[in-house]
Amino acid sequence: MLHVYFQGKITGAEQVPREGGFVAVSNHASFFDPPILSNSVGRPVAFMAKEELFKIPVLKQAIRLYGAYPVKRSSADRSAIKAALECLKEGWGVGIFLEGTRTEDGTIQNPKLGAAMIAAKAQVPLVPVSLWGTDQIGSGVPRAVPVTVRIGAPMSPPPSTKREDLEAVTENCAAIINEMHALGR
Repeated sequence: MLHVYFQGKITGAEQVPREGGFVAVSNHASFFDPPILSNSVGRPVAFMAKEELFKIPVLKQAIRLYGAYPVKRSSADRSAIKAALECLKEGWGVGIFLEGTRTEDGTIQNPKLGAAMIAAKAQVPLVPVSLWGTDQIGSGVPRAVPVTVRIGAPMSPPPSTKREDLEAVTENCAAIINEMHALGR
């Protein structure tokens, strides 16, 4: 679907670590972003998904097949963090959208510290990913629009879980993703 229907272009896939855990950090503008991101990196990627989605029977089964696990968005959810760390320990990638929710234009304005914190705890690299064009897909039947995925070079995790270390890495991730996004198609 990515390559034919969305005329998907992927650049930088060779930069994704071939083994071991990693945190794929990305912008987020569409319900279709998790499978697009997952298919683009060429490795299994587990995603946090808002817990409300796990109350919808058919959707719950579909997103679990993609490795999703529930997160309570109103607070720091320790069980979601533990699930992410377990996935990383098993050698999976963990996908985290830096804003924690979808944005209208796909740019990152208000990044959260969760991805950097999880990478610091697991001491795994962060891989910045830009999803361009997904904001035009829509939320119902997906529109056939061109999608471009750009994968940046892996970044070292923060040296600690101190707030200043997490903020520095998070801001760097957001800047890299926004720069790649600004390149357009």
